[in-house]
Amino acid sequence: MRNLSRKWIENLETFALEVVFEEKPGKRAAFLRSLLYILSKIFNVGVKIRRYLYKVRLIRDTTIGVQVIAVGNLTVGGTGKTPVVEKLAHELQSQGRTVAILSRGYRSKPIPLWQRIFNKIFLREDHTPPRVVSDGKSLLLDSEKAGDEPYMLASNLKDVVVLVDKDRVKAGRYAIEKFGCDTLLLDDGFQYWRLHGRRLDVVLIDSQQPFGNGFLLPRGTLREPPSQLSRADVIFITKCDGDATALRQQIVEINSDALIIECAHEPLYFVDAFTFEKYPLDSIQHKKVSALSGIAQPESFEKSLQKLGAELVYRRRFADHHRFTQQEIINVINQSKKKQAEYIITTQKDAVRFPKIDRRDIPILYLRVEIKIIRGARDFNECVRRICIK
Repeated sequence: MRNLSRKWIENLETFALEVVFEEKPGKRAAFLRSLLYILSKIFNVGVKIRRYLYKVRLIRDTTIGVQVIAVGNLTVGGTGKTPVVEKLAHELQSQGRTVAILSRGYRSKPIPLWQRIFNKIFLREDHTPPRVVSDGKSLLLDSEKAGDEPYMLASNLKDVVVLVDKDRVKAGRYAIEKFGCDTLLLDDGFQYWRLHGRRLDVVLIDSQQPFGNGFLLPRGTLREPPSQLSRADVIFITKCDGDATALRQQIVEINSDALIIECAHEPLYFVDAFTFEKYPLDSIQHKKVSALSGIAQPESFEKSLQKLGAELVYRRRFADHHRFTQQEIINVINQSKKKQAEYIITTQKDAVRFPKIDRRDIPILYLRVEIKIIRGARDFNECVRRICIK
């Protein structure tokens, strides 16, 4: 029943994206786009009202006495945020900060519905402690309970606490009291205004689709208008494969004070998704491979495999955050064998959602990547240095 529900939601999301990006023809799709446009105008009004209420202090933000770094996007999904959060956490921790990453845990296993309804009806404050994905020493939860990104961050980072809770004020206090953290990284936190204090706002912009299709949710993928880049202290232009001069100029016109850093995803090596054996990048050079993914922008991942010299003979794409079944993996193995693929390559974000399977006729590897700063390294280092001054 649960798998059917997930499949129905994924199909609905796929249909919605096809409508939004005008890949769905016909009058019905055109009518839906018109309806979504009206809803996006209402959404924009709601965003402005919420921002105003915080500004005039009718909704209060909270200060908890430590450095807060909010990392987020103007758009939903696909900017390469997780590797940037990882790099920031690693640099801060290596320079003496005690870091906690606070995530809302998108598509993690939620608190039971009955408990949430009970708390709402009786106005009960939720005292459930945040989920500890990592205590800085050990990985304590799986990807289903933690969510994909928190689990991945906890797997890649040592000595960094990773907590999951929708209420990141509560999670922040827990990180300070239980683990002695002095620096909080809010994963996907640009629109999370409740937690303030000594706050630095870091925004990521995908160089390939900087502002989506130009519309706000639900007609487009923008959470806020591009003008809200004016709130950012640091702006990362991600996936920079070419000249980003024009985009930089656009950003400077909105915010001339922010540090602008250009970066790209740099492949490091491949890892067997089940045995964790490492393979060098040239393992797939001149080899036939299959690409398997369930991410927001699979095209970028597939192009990276081709740049590494692979011949892509089969592609299988699932919805973003798709939780794979054993049968789906076996189907991909069968199709890959028909196409004479020597490897099946996936992303690390997808690999954490794989079930255990006994049959592996073809090695299934994930590509380990990290952020490489192409332009603005000095600014990035100076930014980290300032944060780390006690």
